[in-house]
Amino acid sequence: QVQLVESGGGLVQAGGSLRLSCAASGLPFRRYAMGWFRQAPGKEREFAAAITWNGGSTDYADSVKARFTIFRDNAKNTVYLQMNSLKPEDTAVYYCAAVFGGIVSIPRGYDYWGQGTQVTVSS
Repeated sequence: QVQLVESGGGLVQAGGSLRLSCAASGLPFRRYAMGWFRQAPGKEREFAAAITWNGGSTDYADSVKARFTIFRDNAKNTVYLQMNSLKPEDTAVYYCAAVFGGIVSIPRGYDYWGQGTQVTVSS
């Protein structure tokens, strides 16, 4: 059974930082690209960042570029999202997802999803 479990969300002031983690189990982690998506109330789920199986290539949404960093530790079957200079508009539930093969930036391209972790940025 595949499980993706996110952690690290919380409440932070604007300008602050958070690091999200996503621990994967039940799948050959090294064969999967990983992505982070987010969904704010009343909005569609949107792409934030993705990383190839070996960390050699990454992709970011324009809205988070230069503020967020995605990286992974294949020895720990974990992908991370370091979020700096947070803004109130970053408030959302953040989801990690796994896709077999290369980076995908659309939700329907992913094979597995976590349950999400809430990030709230106060102004």
